[in-house]
Order: sequence, then structure tokens, then C-alpha cells
Amino acid sequence: MGRVQSAVRNIFFGQIGNFMTQILNFVLRTIFIRHLGDTLNGVNGLYTSILSVLSMAELGIGTALNYSLYKPVAQGNIEKIKSYMLLYRKAYRIIGIVVAVIGLAVSPFLRFLVRQPQGVSVRDLTLYYFIFLFNTVSTYFVAYKYSLVNAEQKNYIQTNILTVTKMITVSLQIIVILATGNYYIYLLTAAVVELLQKIFASRYLDRRYPYLRDKNVEKLSRQETGEIVTKTRALVFHRVGDVARLQTDSMIISGFINVTLSGFVDNYNLVLNSVANVVNIIFNSVLSSFGNLFATETRERQYQIFKVYRFAACWIYGFTAIGFSMLLTPLIEIWLGGAKTLGFSVVICILIDYYLKGDRIVLSNFKTAAGVFEQDRYLALIQGAVNLVISIVLVRRVGLVGVYIGTIVSGLIANVTKPVIIYRVILDQPVKGYFVDSAKYMAALAALFGVLAGVKSLVMPVVSAGSFAVMFVIICVTFNGVFWLLFGRTQEFGYLWGIVRRKINR
Repeated sequence: MGRVQSAVRNIFFGQIGNFMTQILNFVLRTIFIRHLGDTLNGVNGLYTSILSVLSMAELGIGTALNYSLYKPVAQGNIEKIKSYMLLYRKAYRIIGIVVAVIGLAVSPFLRFLVRQPQGVSVRDLTLYYFIFLFNTVSTYFVAYKYSLVNAEQKNYIQTNILTVTKMITVSLQIIVILATGNYYIYLLTAAVVELLQKIFASRYLDRRYPYLRDKNVEKLSRQETGEIVTKTRALVFHRVGDVARLQTDSMIISGFINVTLSGFVDNYNLVLNSVANVVNIIFNSVLSSFGNLFATETRERQYQIFKVYRFAACWIYGFTAIGFSMLLTPLIEIWLGGAKTLGFSVVICILIDYYLKGDRIVLSNFKTAAGVFEQDRYLALIQGAVNLVISIVLVRRVGLVGVYIGTIVSGLIANVTKPVIIYRVILDQPVKGYFVDSAKYMAALAALFGVLAGVKSLVMPVVSAGSFAVMFVIICVTFNGVFWLLFGRTQEFGYLWGIVRRKINR
């Protein structure tokens, strides 16, 4: 199966899984807020962020090892695959133990991270946290096996397993809330189902790759181990910086404002991520195909594919960002009521970061697939420090919007530096063209935002389901029509349209 076919298959199953789980997530969140309240909703989001921070203990080992697997998988070198997987297994078991120890050490400080937890005792906050911690730690004893599936460009296997698990978990949690209204049982339900899923996945993958159980495994050479260590050392900085920049907003909001507002932000993030996941599946599903691209193709071909990949991202992330700028708050108002909406300035900051993050996904995926980690190893640390300093200083002065100003400013550092590294180190091309394209795309987005904002004031003076639907159609037609008129004659669009036509003609 070729790279395009593998990517299409991964995207297809990813989108089906995402669609089904997102519908259930919306139903679950609605029932959760109505029966368990905004405070526990905020605690739920906060603990997810804390455990994401603890996952920093992985320190990029998985990324470095995944990259190392691309070549032996492409060559069908079973002995080398076994060697890498043995190292991966040992590393992840150690990581699981480290996360457990650090997680237990953090628990006494939870009361300082949860501001104004109305109706929730410190004892309950701690016990809730331990259940979250168990779910995270147990993941490390199975997750490494998925790396081989993904290196084979069969991401859909992991997607399908996780989708079925999510559907069962959410369905049971809805029943638990309606029947008992007990948050403990709600959390334990997820813990039990996910534990059973991990046992099943481990056994399934052992049967699929029986050689993973072989006892006779050659150790990697010093050179091969040294390469992994070198890449991991560089990824440590990326990992620490990314966590400080991407996973701390919820903790800052909860610690400096209140945990209930953190829950309101999490409601916006649920809607935003439900669409972002659809988009991200498209761009992340080709990552393993890029690994194959770098192993087999010329730089000219890599450059062509990168430009297509980047163009598609600007179109899709731009379209969704503009749509959200017009419809995100009205949707929250229709769904949960006007009392749970955020200010316009906060929403715009969130969406600016969303668009810039989409651009960074393209850059990071391409750079990761090429195995280029060392050149900007300190960049993520700088970003993390900038985010924490600006966010903590500004949250005290201007409130919630200050948190996202810090996120935007720190993210822009990568939006400027990563293209330089990719163009110079990987593609051997002048980087000027990248920033010229960026200016074109952003100018088009700014113009479309102005036009559609004017249209919205006429079409949606009052929020209703009818005006929402009309505005949605106008955004879809206007945005995509204008983008097609502006960029429909480019080589990048022609390449994408060629893929679509071949699929239609089959």
C-alpha cells in the first residue's frame, strides 16, 4: 500500500472514530454539567492538564524511537525491529514508574492549584486525582507497542481500538451520572474500561507481531543507541518547553482566578477540539508516510510535498478559525446559556493561537518525520519560560486574556524559527518563500474576517438556531469561494485536486 493510500485509510478511520466520540462527548459534557456542576467540570479539565505535565517524564523517547523504526520497517528488518522494541519496552516501563512516583509527590500540593472548589473537600480532590493518575501510569505499559503499528503506516488500528473504548466508556459514564450522580463511580467506570482495553490491546498486538515475544533479541549497537540518546537529549528540551507552554494554561486559570472559570474555558476547548481533532487527524495521519518519504524520496519531492501540506493546513485551519470567530460563542450560548460564555477578546486570542498552532503542527510533523531535533533544542525551553512569565504577570493585571497573550507570544517564536530550520537543514531552499506565502494567507484571512464580521452583524443580531445555520452556510460558501479564487491556480491546489479527482474516478 502506497503512502497516499495509507494516509487516506488512516484519515478515514480517524474521522469516523472522531465523529462518533465527539457526539458522545458533547452529550456527556451536557449531562455532566447539569448533574455534577461547573466546579467538578473545572476539576476534570485541571487534572487532565496536570497529568499532561507529568507525562513530560516521557521526555521525547517515544518520538526518537518511532523515528528509528521507520527505516527497519520499510526494509522489513525484523531483527532490528525487535531490538528497537525491546529498548522501547524497557524505557517505557521506567517512565511509568517515574510518572507514578512524581504524581504521588504532587498530590499534597493540589489544594494550592484548585482555587475556590465550591463543595469539594481536599480529601475528595486527592482521591479524584489518584484515579486520574492510575489511568495515566497504566498507559505506559502498553503504549510502546502501538509504535510498530504506526511505523507501518497503520495508525487506523490504534484509532479503532481507542474509538471503541471511548464509545463504551462515555456511554457507561452517561448511565452512571443519570443513575447515581456520583463522581467517584464516574471516574472508576473509565478506569476499569480503559484498563480492560489496555489488556486487550497488549494481547492483540502480541498476536499480530509474535516476534515481539522472542527471547533471543540482539542488543542495538553503541552507534544506534547513541543516535537515539542524541535525539532524545534534544527532545527533552522540546518536551519540557512544550509542556510549560501548552499544558499550564488551565493550572494558571485555576490557581490565579478560579476553578469554575477553568471549566468554562474547558467547554470552549471541547467545541474547539471537536473540530480541531477532525483537522488534526488529517495532518497527523500522514506523519508515518512522511517518515517513509524521507527514507525513499529526493529533496525536490520532499519540498513539493511540504508546500502542498502547508497550503492545505493554511486553508483548513484558516477556514475553521474564521468560522469559530463568528460562531463559537453563539454555539456555547445556545448549548449551555449566556452565563457560561467568555469575552470576545479572550475568544479571539484563543483562535489566533489555534491558527498559529495549526501552522506549527505542519512544521513540527515535517521536522519530526525528518528526524531533525537538535537544531532548535533550546527553543521550546525559551517558549515555555516566555509563556509562564507573560501569562502569570498579565493574568494578575488583565485577567483571562493575559493567559492567552502569553500563549500567543511564546508560540510565535516557533512560527518564525522552525521554517528557517526546515528550509535550511531539510529542504535546502531559501526560506523567504515561506514567509511570503504566510503573508498572502494571513492577508486573505484578515480580509475575510472583516467582511464576514460585517455580514454577521446583519444576519445574526440575535443568536438563534436559525440565524446560526444561515451564518454557517454563508461562512462556508464565502470563505472557500474566495480561497479558491485566490489560490485555485497554484501548483499546491492542483496537486490536491489531482488526488481528489483520482479518488472520484475510481
